[in-house]
Amino acid sequence: MVQNWLIAFGAGAASALLVATVATGSALALPLFYLAPLPVLIVGLGWNHLSALVAASAAAVAIGVFFGLELLLAYVAGVGLPAYVLSYLALMARQEQPDGPLEWFPVGRIVLAAAILGCLAVAALIPLVAGSVEGYQAALRSLFQAMFEENPGAGSADMERLVDLLVLVMPPAAAVVTMVTQLANLWLGAHVARVSGRLIRPWPDLAAIALPRASVALLAGTLIAASLAGGFVGLLAELFSATLVMAFALVGIAAIHWITRGAAGRTLVIATVWIAALALGWPFAALALLGLAETLFGLRGRFRRGNPSGGPPAANDG
Repeated sequence: MVQNWLIAFGAGAASALLVATVATGSALALPLFYLAPLPVLIVGLGWNHLSALVAASAAAVAIGVFFGLELLLAYVAGVGLPAYVLSYLALMARQEQPDGPLEWFPVGRIVLAAAILGCLAVAALIPLVAGSVEGYQAALRSLFQAMFEENPGAGSADMERLVDLLVLVMPPAAAVVTMVTQLANLWLGAHVARVSGRLIRPWPDLAAIALPRASVALLAGTLIAASLAGGFVGLLAELFSATLVMAFALVGIAAIHWITRGAAGRTLVIATVWIAALALGWPFAALALLGLAETLFGLRGRFRRGNPSGGPPAANDG
């Protein structure tokens, strides 16, 4: 027990140090900050969710003591709390019969939880910037205008339109980045725990990720709310819409992984999809449409390449 506590405190210290790199202003500060959830997730997936809670709490206290309340709140909302919740959900399981197999919490619902957490993380940080949505947008506009001050065309109408676009896009983009960062760290943390022999749950078939059909109605509702509502409610709907679209895009990517199993040139197809999506961005919209179609119509069920040999899926697939 004492050893588990020491490991949890060590993970919390590592997470706090990764966040502290922001204060250095170095080029590595941002990628290291994005890895801050990783130590918490490793102890959560490799030991238990209480270890993740201790690690996140220890990191939050250290950050609050050395860097102040604002960075503490940013850590809790964007790093510590999401990491703990995702590790807790990943280890949830139920048993229908006393001697029956464990049914683990579906990965698709973990993705949906990450979408909610990414939305809430950005929404929770808005009061740190301004007391209202209008003040928050004004602060973003001032920031972007200051960035373009040295540009010769900073006062042009085109530059003003660019600033307006950035103010509109920045909050949803931040929510999506938070969501994807947490999921990437969850995947990496699970791999580390698995390699070390500590992963508690069996490795899932990531190509079989699915969202509940109700999530389609949820996306439609958030899109309608984002277009009709104003103020904080409208902004919250925009953030949730963006993260839900990314969740469906991940289902679309999983469908491609599933459909191409056993097909010639599979590696080239998957590599092209990933590179195009990451480099251009807009292919994620097409992937989200594929994810919507998969959720509504079950496209993967029409393909028999999901498991051509009849055995369990490869642990490193997806």
